[in-house]
Amino acid sequence: MRAIEVTRFGPPEVLEPRQRPEPTPTEGEVLIEVELAEVLFLDTQLRAGWGRDFFAVEPPFVPGVGVAGTIDGRRVIAGTSRSGAYSGGGYAELAAAPADMVFDVPAGVRSADALAALHDGMMAFSRLGHTPVRPGDRALVTAAAGGIGVWLVPLLRAAGATVIAAARGAEKLELARSRGAHTTVDYSEPGWTDGLGELDIVFDGAGGDPGTAALAITASGGRFHAYGAASGDFPARRDDVEFFGIETPVDWRAATTRALHALAEREVEPVIGQSVPLEDAAAAHAAIADRSVLGKTLLEVR
Repeated sequence: MRAIEVTRFGPPEVLEPRQRPEPTPTEGEVLIEVELAEVLFLDTQLRAGWGRDFFAVEPPFVPGVGVAGTIDGRRVIAGTSRSGAYSGGGYAELAAAPADMVFDVPAGVRSADALAALHDGMMAFSRLGHTPVRPGDRALVTAAAGGIGVWLVPLLRAAGATVIAAARGAEKLELARSRGAHTTVDYSEPGWTDGLGELDIVFDGAGGDPGTAALAITASGGRFHAYGAASGDFPARRDDVEFFGIETPVDWRAATTRALHALAEREVEPVIGQSVPLEDAAAAHAAIADRSVLGKTLLEVR
């Protein structure tokens, strides 16, 4: 079968098309004919060699932990990870996945949009489930034009929050406004937090300097969600702020099911920023590294 391998740790060019043996599902697994594979920012980090103390991956390996496809003609999305580990295998024509990580795609929902629910929608709803938003809360979303941000902005607005969206560049800020942000701010500009006031709740998908700056203006007793570190490390914690990190427990099935329901009810419209052939995985990773992609990146397998 066709697949993409990380041949060695390094830049996007280490992603190369290969012929691989078809996976053999073990007990409790199913085999999926893959139509689309999602690309996570985590995929780009692991390809480059980041996180080797936390993720047991060594080249050569097939990246990707989320796919959309079919099982005997039935449309599904599925996560390939097992026991919370990064198992990979998604950038391929066939993928084995645990049966309890498989979800039917609702009627009327595109497979591409459903795939956005698997990690992005799941993360958005799991975070909101841990800290329900109160009407009138001042909520900041960093990386607001990214895959998770385009879910959070409309969901927060629907919950009655005043939504401040932070992103990099005019195009991303316009996208955040189109999704319902009341205020937008470019966090690539010096002093971007000046005048924002104190925040009741922060959803930080950026990390690094933007995340640290956002934590600094979180009100005492406020809530801070750190789930992404595209701009660097996660910010150091504050004792007077309720902090939710990547170790925060997630009810994967419940949150993903809720995200698929939101798509079926048109509560959220995902943004597919780029969709490219499987063989162009290296170019897709390069575009993500350049911060030039809005929303979700997908690989077209079939």
